[in-house]
Amino acid sequence: MSGRVFGFVINVNAYGATVRLESGELASAPAGDVDAHRAQYERSISGRKALAFVRHPGTKRPMVTIAPQIEEPELDAQIADYFKSTESWEADEEGRPAHERHFLQKKKRAALFQSKHSDET
Repeated sequence: MSGRVFGFVINVNAYGATVRLESGELASAPAGDVDAHRAQYERSISGRKALAFVRHPGTKRPMVTIAPQIEEPELDAQIADYFKSTESWEADEEGRPAHERHFLQKKKRAALFQSKHSDET
């Protein structure tokens, strides 16, 4: 069984690292992965931050490696530019965001409905 799991690094040594998975199970991380991602392993152990791992079946205990992170600065820049270009779509002429306008319209309709139907009883 292999898949993405989360866990905390509890020990780093010359042979790799020991990781406590969210399930409570202990897993080993190979020395090569620890060397390649040392900053992330050390941040997890010192700050008690969970990391995303890929689980590989092992013999005594499962093996884990850091889950690959997708880093595409060009795509991130394009997304940021798109959000900046659409900022003007959100606010109306009075500067109210769309969710507030929607809430106010619903509130007005509810008041109108209540005033119409309260007279009938």
